[in-house]
Amino acid sequence: MSNGQVRVAVIGTGETGRGWAALVAAAGWPVTIYDNHGADPGDAPAEIAQRARRLVELHRATSDTVENGLELMTVGRSLLEACRDAQWVISAIREDVKTKQRLIESLETAAPEARVVSSSSTAITPKQLVARAARPERCMIVHPLHPPELIPLVEVVPGAQADPVLIELVKGWLRALGRVPVLVKKPVLGNVVGRISAAVWREAIDLVLTGVIDVDDLDRAISLGPALGWAAAGPHLSYRLNSGNEGFAQFFQHLHQTFGPVWSDLASWGQLTPEQQQAMTGQIERAYQGKLDTIREARDRRLAAILKGIEDVKSAEE
Repeated sequence: MSNGQVRVAVIGTGETGRGWAALVAAAGWPVTIYDNHGADPGDAPAEIAQRARRLVELHRATSDTVENGLELMTVGRSLLEACRDAQWVISAIREDVKTKQRLIESLETAAPEARVVSSSSTAITPKQLVARAARPERCMIVHPLHPPELIPLVEVVPGAQADPVLIELVKGWLRALGRVPVLVKKPVLGNVVGRISAAVWREAIDLVLTGVIDVDDLDRAISLGPALGWAAAGPHLSYRLNSGNEGFAQFFQHLHQTFGPVWSDLASWGQLTPEQQQAMTGQIERAYQGKLDTIREARDRRLAAILKGIEDVKSAEE
């Protein structure tokens, strides 16, 4: 394609697939979507268009570019039709090892021209992903956060057989889409962000279930507390900045002494009972019932404002 555009095929039209497609279309790139459960994608094209146009309202994309991208968006009637001309195939189907492996295997004939075949996965390792691949060097995990069209971070998790040239290629494509790729050097279950999210959420659930705090106050405590600081600096850098000019060694010892008893007291369970799941579901639903559409719009405006603030500061520093 001209002007740095990449032909993309997104397989799977669930939440992740729709986010990928909205992101690609909003950049003006041609994207073909395909629902692996059947030829009819349902309301996916309409929602993808809505989400891409929403980026214009949030000042994250320009109207002309979005409309050009949406004009180029097509719906594949078969896997072959969706992928045969694609340079980048994105698997956004459900997290099932055998299903992912079958798709990767079928892409050997359905996507002969694809330089990169990536999977949005946290529960599947690169080794599992390529178990049935004839060309494992072009396959890797490339996992976004939700919503993919707004949050810029994307985890790139290559396996041992991935071609280093193609790793750099997909990182370049992600940057062209306005994403920030981070390389996960050693594959781990859940990737990096998933593991941190799981650890924080487990403690958040435990604090609610043990009556320490209500759901909505817990969400405020995190989003306006550590999450706000981490958005600007991340945990390691935040603590380094807090240590002042004396260096980190002494401050680290202080943190270790402070957090030691807390670490020992943190939740350590691995599963919730059905009763606990029901209790947690009920509390979350009661906290936000009837408000989700309004909250989602507000969340997106906040994300866009945070990103603009970060970009403005970065531009001023340069």
